Amino acid sequence: MGYLLSLKNISLHYMLKQEKINILNNISLNIKKNERVSIIGESGSGKTSLLMIMAGLQRASDGLMTFENNNFTKISEEQITEIRKSKIGMIFQDFYLIPNYSALENVMFPLEINKLINPKKKAISILEELGLGKKINNFPSELSGGEQQRVAIARSISFNPEIILADEPTGNLDAKNSSIVIKILFDYSKRYQKSLVLVTHDENLAKKSDKIIRIKDGEIEDND
Repeated sequence: MGYLLSLKNISLHYMLKQEKINILNNISLNIKKNERVSIIGESGSGKTSLLMIMAGLQRASDGLMTFENNNFTKISEEQITEIRKSKIGMIFQDFYLIPNYSALENVMFPLEINKLINPKKKAISILEELGLGKKINNFPSELSGGEQQRVAIARSISFNPEIILADEPTGNLDAKNSSIVIKILFDYSKRYQKSLVLVTHDENLAKKSDKIIRIKDGEIEDND
């Protein structure tokens, strides 16, 4: 069957002086459309580096990556950027909101980049759906951690991407806000039949996924 995203024999390494530092070694995996996948591993296991390769933000040293049949290991950075800005939503542990933009402006930003119609109306609608209707004009510094992450989620789903890649999205949140964020992500994925890849070290969170990929020392241990 065709896969939305596929990695085959992906490796990543750096040279430090005369020493080769291996980050990822011979990773192969497939992500289907409307599939929810957790990548789990300890800090330093290589899971974030793997997610960056999936997002096209990091070039692999070796191997093949395809997204919707586009070979990311062959096409240009400009082509990857065009695909990413319309097809791939990213969520980070540290939110990465633009500090001098309001919540509304942060969510409008990718909509305007993609030249979508009525970006303000769409951004307001998403923020209201995520319980932030009264905070649309607030700047990130005026929002709690949970609210900032919800703005980041709103931004990442605003342009209707085919896949959401989330790197420890609850890492800086308390238990209550973590539950809210995870529910939003899984509900969105299921409702709109979008793929979700979640990097985490939380076993209980990972069990909510359709598939668990365990990484240790840059290699896949097993798939559940």
